[in-house]
Amino acid sequence: MTGYTADDLRTAAAAAVRAPSLHNSQPWRFRLHDGVIEVLADRSRQLTVADSTGWAVRIACGAATFNARMALVVAGRPAEVLLHPHGDLIARLTPATPRPATYPEADLAAAIPRRFSNRRPFWPDAVPSEIRVRLIEAARAEAAWLDLLVGGTALTAFGEIARSADRVLRRDPHYQAEFFAWAHADAAHDGVPVTAGAPAVESHDLLPQRPYSERRRAAGRDFEPEPLLAVLGTAADRPVDQVAAGQALQRVLLTATDAGLATSMISQPIEVPAAREQLRRSLGRTGIPQIALRIGFGQAGRVTPRRPLDEVLD
Repeated sequence: MTGYTADDLRTAAAAAVRAPSLHNSQPWRFRLHDGVIEVLADRSRQLTVADSTGWAVRIACGAATFNARMALVVAGRPAEVLLHPHGDLIARLTPATPRPATYPEADLAAAIPRRFSNRRPFWPDAVPSEIRVRLIEAARAEAAWLDLLVGGTALTAFGEIARSADRVLRRDPHYQAEFFAWAHADAAHDGVPVTAGAPAVESHDLLPQRPYSERRRAAGRDFEPEPLLAVLGTAADRPVDQVAAGQALQRVLLTATDAGLATSMISQPIEVPAAREQLRRSLGRTGIPQIALRIGFGQAGRVTPRRPLDEVLD
């Protein structure tokens, strides 16, 4: 098997950069080293306040690694992946035995450019049970778990934890200053444009929303009262577990996109340690929650911008 080439690097990176990241900070770089593609953390883009531990960087780079995997296998250049979160190095992709992509892999790869966070209200239509099973299996395929929150009691408990965590974060002026530095009204290549933000939160809303804009919602367009909420987690919380969680997150998100679903992420309960522990206890889990998701059917939205490819290649 020959090593990866510069063309393979660009193929992998072009897909990888479509991964999600906290505030769309895009904290990754990619390089070719002795025929191996390496995924690197870009510490200059790590959020100093919101991500002092590097958790969000590792989640984002794990998601980027999964996208790279799918792009390479569809190109006929599948990879063996070694997660190696040490310093700036996150993962190494080594050429594996050539084979055609499976139909599920091709479907996931095709969903990469169509996946984005939809922060708008979803329609009230229930997610079918067979799709729910696919989402759970997607997380399990990447050595993670996905708990779907069912029933009013579970939703109310999660909403209380998420809103409480959001209040803690909003009380921190340094957190707020960092947050608003990544909310843009212009055509920046990173951050979240105001057009991609959620409508301003109302007192009766179950979940908190990031204030990327002060846009008011249209009449009759409240958020769904009983959204499908999911919590994705891992057995432990080492750096390698967080990178694995990023891969699992992206497989779940792409599976949802392929099924015609919209998604958005809820990280406030993870960013506040006390809320994270409260969430873990409420789930009855011995593992560690890594991210929460809101899943449903929604109107078309807009993808967030990405930096030019040459800016992320070493």
